[in-house]
Amino acid sequence: MPLPPLTPEELFGRLDSLGIAHRTYSHPPVFTVAEATMLRGSLPGGHCKSLFLKDKKGGFWLAVMLEERRIDLKKLAGRLTAPRFSFGGAADLYEVLGVRPGSVTPFALVNDVEHLVTPLLDAAMLERDPLNYHPLANDRTTAIASADLLRFIAACGHVPRIIDLAGFEREPAAAH
Repeated sequence: MPLPPLTPEELFGRLDSLGIAHRTYSHPPVFTVAEATMLRGSLPGGHCKSLFLKDKKGGFWLAVMLEERRIDLKKLAGRLTAPRFSFGGAADLYEVLGVRPGSVTPFALVNDVEHLVTPLLDAAMLERDPLNYHPLANDRTTAIASADLLRFIAACGHVPRIIDLAGFEREPAAAH
């Protein structure tokens, strides 16, 4: 990320320049799905989360999915023929996508000008409209159409891998 990362306002300008309709809601900063669930009220659409992942060979991935998904990273890496996944660290997250933990979003692909990240999108998520993501900061939520998410990602120069993540969910923890 050789340039300073975009601000949310600059992101909105980019969406406008692409003709992508968007609506943003302000709220206190949230860091977890549970916090977001409590604050969003009746905000319509698919509520999503994004996981910044790093594979064993140093490759970066951005897995974007419906918030209720609980993914088994080992199974997912095997399906993608990627070396073992782990969560990317805060320093890599900021260096590559220009956002801090709690603000991970597909909109951050705009900051990945070197195209170091492979976007991985949940097929079921793309069936929802609108889709809700943080606009580079976790004190707001921006809703866009799923088709517009794909247009935005393409405009950033990325080609997402769309996969049915239903088969890669973790088994529920056993009760003790």
